[in-house]
Amino acid sequence: MDFSNKYIVSFSLAVCLACSLVVSAFAVGLKDRQEVNKKLDLQTNILVVAGLIEAGDKPTAAEVAVIFEDIEISLYGRESGERVGDAPPGYDVNALMADAKTAGKGASTASMPGVEDRARVGNLPNQLLVFRVRTAGKQCWVLPVWGNGLWSTLKGFLCLEEDLKRVRGITFYEHGETPGLGGEVDNDRWKAQWHGKGIYDPAGELRLEVTKAGKALDPEYQVDGISGATITSVAVSQFVRLWLSEAGYGPFLRTNGGA
Repeated sequence: MDFSNKYIVSFSLAVCLACSLVVSAFAVGLKDRQEVNKKLDLQTNILVVAGLIEAGDKPTAAEVAVIFEDIEISLYGRESGERVGDAPPGYDVNALMADAKTAGKGASTASMPGVEDRARVGNLPNQLLVFRVRTAGKQCWVLPVWGNGLWSTLKGFLCLEEDLKRVRGITFYEHGETPGLGGEVDNDRWKAQWHGKGIYDPAGELRLEVTKAGKALDPEYQVDGISGATITSVAVSQFVRLWLSEAGYGPFLRTNGGA
């Protein structure tokens, strides 16, 4: 059977329209579920880095909610280091990053005397989101951190011991680094190196850093870099140090006894 060009074009348009409507309907219908899953993933990463659950565990939203009852979610003034109050309902890391993009005058790290933003983080939020774990025997602090690697923005959490003087762990929940190279920031063996590292020396100087692979000579403060991923290793070092400097969590650490 022969069809005219007009029929073929009309039929094709009708099929495309029907398909687009179906895809749109699914996207709208699944949006709430996607948001719930994103929140659950963020919360799960916080629990893992704090040592409240094991890596690879898949707790339900209800189970996570129960554990989070012992976690205080607060906002701290970035410059003062003082607690401002509880984080508003629904305020999370994504909201924190959005606030950083629209932060007011003085938020740009490039404008701060003595601060070099080698990690190209750009603006930091005027208020910092802090998770304080109060679970007996597991007390610690979890701090959101992010910065540019070789190919992507690495987003993660840095967990500090209760006294804010040593690292308990680090994790990255989102990045686009090269698998097998920079992507090894997800490797549990590499992340295990961070446990117990000191942040400041007795004189109060920030010492925590990631070195090039095989160049970590001071196990008290240095994390050995990832072999074949020098740029990513250096980038992680730069933005973690920026976040722990006076431009970032430094005043918070000092005010709360960590420096």
